[in-house]
Amino acid sequence: MTENINKSFIKKHEVDIGTFYFYENFVVGKVKKGQDLNFDSGKSLYEYIGIYYKNTIPFVYISDRINSYSFKPTRLYGSEEYFPNLKGYAIVTYDAINTKVAKLEQTFTNIPTGVFNNLEDAIDWSEKILITT
Repeated sequence: MTENINKSFIKKHEVDIGTFYFYENFVVGKVKKGQDLNFDSGKSLYEYIGIYYKNTIPFVYISDRINSYSFKPTRLYGSEEYFPNLKGYAIVTYDAINTKVAKLEQTFTNIPTGVFNNLEDAIDWSEKILITT
């Protein structure tokens, strides 16, 4: 369970598009099956990011892709402008097809991005990114 990760857990938020677990320097997002994730549908998520990290506290977003949903990777362009303190983007996938899609997404952003097959590795990577950036 995501709330039991041995890190500085802040709060869990359930919004229309999914469930998001906020920690001191990273967010684990579990988007609901069938959602169309975009800037409009993600508005409540972005508001929580602003509350917890403002524009100053460095953080990593971890997408725990346990469900299938729609997302246009070209929307990653410019994310640094909206979230200047976003230091990394980790994607956790559980099958070969989604791993290929995630690797393609890596080409659409300038921030460090990693693809993993389990949440623990993504969190470890996130901590390393936060130390080095």
